[in-house]
Amino acid sequence: MIKIQLVDDEPNILNALKRLLRPHGWEIHTYNNVEAALTGLLEHRFAVIISDYQMPTADGVTYLQFAKQRQPDAMRLVLSAYGDRNSMIKAINQAEVYRYLSKPWDDYEVVAAIRSAIDIYELKTENQRLLDEVNAQRRMIRAREQELLRLEKDNPGITRVQRDADGSVLIGDR
Repeated sequence: MIKIQLVDDEPNILNALKRLLRPHGWEIHTYNNVEAALTGLLEHRFAVIISDYQMPTADGVTYLQFAKQRQPDAMRLVLSAYGDRNSMIKAINQAEVYRYLSKPWDDYEVVAAIRSAIDIYELKTENQRLLDEVNAQRRMIRAREQELLRLEKDNPGITRVQRDADGSVLIGDR
């Protein structure tokens, strides 16, 4: 199941976002302080992390930098009422934020941004799974090649097979 982390110091914002996202079948985890959200990063694997930009104990970009270190594959979004250019650049450069959403938000825009982030997260996850599978196959091939080299060294000619024109294995001298 897709898990989404919402971090905002305003409970009414968290409740509104939770109501907006609940019908989509995603598992929503809300945190009204950074410390609890950091604990959540240790307990769950999130596909999407959305943080408010301005909070009392830490700004959203700083929190998302921690989140990036803990869960680098999670897609990170900033939600802010303060949409100045410098804060957007800081968010993108320091925390590799995928999207910058403004308060008040447009419901369609928020859902579309999250769906897009989930699509990218799933694509990255599948790519990593396939890469791990390819690497496992390469290790298996290398081990088999090493075994063939060992067999050939111990019994010269054992790995050479003679075939006829149609590819059949020839047994005996010919």
